[in-house]
Amino acid sequence: MLTQMDLFNVVQRLGLASHRSRCYLQLFNCHNLLRQHAKKAKIIITTMSHALCLFLLISIFSTGKISCASLGAYTATELILLNCGASTITNDTSLRSWYGDEGSKYVPSNAPSISSPSDASYPMESSVFQVPYKTARVFHSPFTYTFPLTGGQKFLRLYFYPNVYSDVDTRQSLFSVNANSFTLFTNFSAFHYSRHIAQPSFMMEFIVYIGATQRLDLTFTFNPKSSAFVNGIEIVSIPVKLYLPEEEVQINYVGNLFNLNSNTALENLYRLNVGGANVEIQDDSGPTRGMFRSWKPDDDYIFCCDYGWTPHNERLVINYTNRNPPYTAPPKVYTSARTMTNISTSLEWVFSVDSGFFYLLRFHFCEFMHRMKNDRVFTININNQTADPEVDIIYLAGGPDIPLSEDYITWVPGDGNRGKHDMRISLLPALRTEPQYISAMLNGLEIFKLNDSKGSFAASNPELKIDSPPASVAVSPPTNKKNRILIYTAVGSVIGIVLVVAAVIFLILQRQRKVKDAGTSVTKSSWVPLSTHSRSTARTSRSGVSLPSDLCRYFSIDEIKTATRNFDDNFVIGRGGFGNVYKGLIDNAATTVAIKRLNSTSNQGAREFITEIDMLSKLRHLHLVSLIGYCDDDGEMILVYDYMAHGTLRDHIYNSDNSPLMWKQRLQICLGAARGLDYLHTGGKHAIIHRDVKSTNILLDEKWVAKVSDFGLSKVGPAAGSQTHVSTVVKGSFGYVDPEYYRRQQLTLKSDVYSFGVVLFEMLCARPPIIATLPREQVNLAEWAKFCYRKGTLDQIIDSNLKGQIAPECLSNFAEIGVACLRDKGIDRPSMNDIVWKLEFAMQLQVSADGIGGPAAYGEGKDDGITALSPSLPLPGIGASTTTDGDTFSRSRSSEFSTSSSDKLKSGDAFSEIMNPSGR
Repeated sequence: MLTQMDLFNVVQRLGLASHRSRCYLQLFNCHNLLRQHAKKAKIIITTMSHALCLFLLISIFSTGKISCASLGAYTATELILLNCGASTITNDTSLRSWYGDEGSKYVPSNAPSISSPSDASYPMESSVFQVPYKTARVFHSPFTYTFPLTGGQKFLRLYFYPNVYSDVDTRQSLFSVNANSFTLFTNFSAFHYSRHIAQPSFMMEFIVYIGATQRLDLTFTFNPKSSAFVNGIEIVSIPVKLYLPEEEVQINYVGNLFNLNSNTALENLYRLNVGGANVEIQDDSGPTRGMFRSWKPDDDYIFCCDYGWTPHNERLVINYTNRNPPYTAPPKVYTSARTMTNISTSLEWVFSVDSGFFYLLRFHFCEFMHRMKNDRVFTININNQTADPEVDIIYLAGGPDIPLSEDYITWVPGDGNRGKHDMRISLLPALRTEPQYISAMLNGLEIFKLNDSKGSFAASNPELKIDSPPASVAVSPPTNKKNRILIYTAVGSVIGIVLVVAAVIFLILQRQRKVKDAGTSVTKSSWVPLSTHSRSTARTSRSGVSLPSDLCRYFSIDEIKTATRNFDDNFVIGRGGFGNVYKGLIDNAATTVAIKRLNSTSNQGAREFITEIDMLSKLRHLHLVSLIGYCDDDGEMILVYDYMAHGTLRDHIYNSDNSPLMWKQRLQICLGAARGLDYLHTGGKHAIIHRDVKSTNILLDEKWVAKVSDFGLSKVGPAAGSQTHVSTVVKGSFGYVDPEYYRRQQLTLKSDVYSFGVVLFEMLCARPPIIATLPREQVNLAEWAKFCYRKGTLDQIIDSNLKGQIAPECLSNFAEIGVACLRDKGIDRPSMNDIVWKLEFAMQLQVSADGIGGPAAYGEGKDDGITALSPSLPLPGIGASTTTDGDTFSRSRSSEFSTSSSDKLKSGDAFSEIMNPSGR
């Protein structure tokens, strides 16, 4: 009799899904109920027994799901481990036996005369394994290993440790290697490569196809003045169709299809256990006769400062399938992952690859956190191109806890020399599908280089940075009289130039000292460098980028520590994605400043540090923050701004203890921010796209004047008359990102306009752009505001603190501006210049409705700094703008100078993350 425990064991061993298991148990209970009436229902019992077995079989074969335990690990049919230069059998740290190649059947008969075995002469680094790196075979003439093999795909792994062997310094070796018809290297420098990857020894892995000849010829060649060597050779068979098909198939090539067949050779560059620890070769696909792949952590390749979250479930039973059997990747890869923690950023990695080649990228997924389709859907971008717009792991795999591998092909354009190039991969939520959870996820990643049309993988050697000339290079002194005369002449000329330069510098310093001693107080212009303390020469950051020290003040680390009392936590006034923000005192405590300190582990912050200095040192405007200076001493990256007395705009509209802003204050702040953005867009030869417009990046000085801040994500846009967009990976803050920019990855000026439209409705409704706990239609402020505008119910979602303050005509105008900013297509949105004029018109409508000729003081004793608009200023309509490109900048400037003198440049500028604990 079939017992319930028997059935339960069967279900568990087969790794069947839990909901299906319940169906089996219900069927089992029905079966036993009938057995109680066996004498009356023998036929029914038999039928039910057969039905139960049939149901089990159908379920197993229809789903194709099998637990890890039910399938054995892959057993390599061929395994060759050749310890080059050795004569005995030795075990490596994984207890694999390596056979010396001395007298081996794989070497040619004249091997002793054209090569020599040797031990490493220099002491080996502690990180270098004895096997197979202690010995090497050094080649004095072209040398070919011959390996008889069965047909099919094989792993070919070559091991190198540049050292001195038998008085041959292989660190100077340049050689080429061919595997049958494939060229693996040409003039390859193992030493340069080891320096590039910062590892004294290394292994390079290829996948080659063995055809009808059923043998692999591995040939080492070099020019007469060089030599070649190898420490170890490993050959392992590969399961059929693991990486390459037996017949030609088509793989997704960023929107197209790429034909791939078994005759293609691959070079593995990266094999990563994303979000997990190192997976040793014995844990890959069997401890004795597996494929011995090593999976490394991905931490070193994370692009931005957001490392995400790395969940893992070591007890998880992976339900492998026929499509993804256990040898696709080990369970350790699928039971760990990296997911998003900050919905305003994406998961990004950067890899150094050779230009001029196609690459195969295999993404490994296994959803073990969510259980339903559309719970998590995300987009895969490769080199700023969409490889897959919507990846739903559960939908594609057939359920949770089921592994999935997806392949993509990408092309990295050549630079003429096949030098190194960055490949960027990013995963970001696919919001169009409205997933239950806004996140992305990756478990594992493999990157392979494909051979070119000539069957070659050869590329340029990595550049080797040399701090000083090699000791072997001697400089010969001049010996004849003519050379001595030339040298004396040159030295005299140099001394003369130095004296002239020194005299000029002395005069300049004397002039500056006189000005300082005179005690003359001159108001700083908004169009000239900020500080007379700035140095006259450009500095270079630790990233190698020149910093404009002639345009802003340079601070030493001692000055910064003094200003913040050695970064005292009591001085912290904000925390963000860049790092901590401190309130500080400089110039003998005469000036209050805001000091933003970069996290030492923040890669993204390092880029933003350079970007913000470069942008703000060249921009001067009333409604843009002003950079005082920076510090890059002792590995620090610090930005110094004028202190912002009233913090961020968001601090005064919701989720704060501050008293709410009056409507006219809000309107004036919107107008100031719009003017700042308009200057960014139109004030120079190249437009500047802010790319992160939000209420925490609009700051308020002591007079409540709005200033746009945080230019770390900004992009220089196209010049006038050129293309209208910049292609770039999506960046920004969730809830503010332009949907068109998100879909097309083409950044335009109208992307800032969309974000500004969200800010307008934040001001009107006093709520965040995203509230996940609200009903679905109300979660996104932009969509909810547009919906209410169309239904005529916008007045129902306005901030209750504004009751009775907004004139109907002003509200109608303001709402129309906001909705226009949020139009789906960027081309249909107004320009920032149009928005400035329409907001000025909205202010006029409000002032007129109040029956006041100019602004009054608003709030509880606050000095809002609001000024009257010129009554002679033309009032544009709300319809389509008639502003031409030719007068955009002049209008912007004229409106700027129409304000009263109280809006002149203040010293109350600040930075982007004051009083914003979460930051970006």
